[in-house]
Amino acid sequence: MHHVEANGASIPAIGMGTWTLTGAQCSTLVARAIEAGYRHVDTAAMYDNETAVGEGLRAAGVARESLFVTTKVWWTDLAARALRESAEASLARLGLEAVDLLLVHWPNPAVPLEETIGALNAVREAGLARHIGVSNFPTALLAEALRLSPAPLVANQVEYHPYLDQTAVHSACRAAGMAMIAYCPLHRGGPLFDEPAVREAAARHGRSPAQIVLRWHVQQDGVVAIPRTTRAERLAENLAVSDFALSQAEMAAIGGLSRAADRLCDYAFSPRWDAA
Repeated sequence: MHHVEANGASIPAIGMGTWTLTGAQCSTLVARAIEAGYRHVDTAAMYDNETAVGEGLRAAGVARESLFVTTKVWWTDLAARALRESAEASLARLGLEAVDLLLVHWPNPAVPLEETIGALNAVREAGLARHIGVSNFPTALLAEALRLSPAPLVANQVEYHPYLDQTAVHSACRAAGMAMIAYCPLHRGGPLFDEPAVREAAARHGRSPAQIVLRWHVQQDGVVAIPRTTRAERLAENLAVSDFALSQAEMAAIGGLSRAADRLCDYAFSPRWDAA
């Protein structure tokens, strides 16, 4: 699997999302994923599974330096002291000295962005995170975060799939040398997998619809995808997307499915999204 180079970070283009996975199921799936070849695992303080993720990382027995581990600070913990404590608590649960990437999970307008970005930089300088970034930042907030950050921001993790147009955010990420990491990259499977653009490409390439959609993601410049699965047999399938390529016509047909504001993850605390 290729890596996306982003402001000094080298991020495996397919990662394992762990949202909703907990306990033994989570640690087993993380270990199985690494055994299947994954080197990028994504978690967050809010997922309440960092202890289980850490157990899975250790059970897999792969050298720490070959893994890329991301965690996130929840939006209620973005004041300077709270952010530092959140990062320290995440590391204690994960059993790691540092994460590869620490993200602000969601913006919080009640805390000055300058304070949050300053605290994020301090965590990096203290060696608790090798790289820093943001998540769920629309373009205006992203520009502000970039302006405020002394260290490079390496990623903006956002919801992204063929149904959701993220052209504005993607362009802003690339202009800043950042990766765009796609969560919910397969939408919810089902309807997306039945779209003729996806189904026909799957038939042409002899691949599953999931593989077609993940290939569509990683074939875009600077895009990383972190699919989540609860089924061990899907792990290898989701990873096996580096040995074929979609044509420009296939890429365009799948991209053409996008609809304005088709979001799975939109909450009372969400920022004001970019207009599609």
